[in-house]
Amino acid sequence: MGDAAAPKAYEVVVGWIEERILAGTLAVGDSLPAERDLATQLGVSRSAVREAVRTLQAQGVLQSSVGAGAAGGTRVTAMSSGALTRLLRVHVALAHFPLEDVLEVRVALERLSVRLAAEGASAEQLEGLRGRLADLRSARTRTEFNDADTAFHVAVAEAAGNRLAAETTIAIRESVRGPLMDRFASLDEAAWAKLSQELNAEHQAILDAIEAGDAAAGEVVMEEHVRTAWSRLEVAEQ
Repeated sequence: MGDAAAPKAYEVVVGWIEERILAGTLAVGDSLPAERDLATQLGVSRSAVREAVRTLQAQGVLQSSVGAGAAGGTRVTAMSSGALTRLLRVHVALAHFPLEDVLEVRVALERLSVRLAAEGASAEQLEGLRGRLADLRSARTRTEFNDADTAFHVAVAEAAGNRLAAETTIAIRESVRGPLMDRFASLDEAAWAKLSQELNAEHQAILDAIEAGDAAAGEVVMEEHVRTAWSRLEVAEQ
């Protein structure tokens, strides 16, 4: 009975903290009530509070420090981009979303990214995109190609100036890395050479649209690229 009750108590604490963060009553830098006070307020044990704090610390939401007065206690902290990416990619991978659902989300996300990049990418960001395309063309293995492909799409999202889009792009790409690499591996050398050339031609078209500042064309070529790249792999695997 005790073991069964512990998770419920822990979830009460996590829920209380999350609700206040979402409502804006707890912000980055704010301190949580003392462990004893929070346990009393929520009607849970102090061990449940500690378990909740440890969980949210692992997620990058809270940070605890030892000390007296203002120097100690547990505070809300800004989640690092790396922590956000890890949470997203693991959740997407473990939730076993249908690949079709992942594809639709990716299409919407990448259309947004390419549009914003076409509207406002800096000269430095454009140079970075050219570098990622050069990496794709010089990739010697399928793993190198996949890594460079991910880097290109992340660079588009970064050129859009949208950090959430960039982090979500990384998470989605990494969550389907296994199936994608399996499909790459199923191709013989001739089929792989043809596919990689076609994909790079599409990457060039995406870059051309961004450099031209043509957001509408960028959205069209990006969606076609994302959809046809996966459909080609599906046909090749059959």
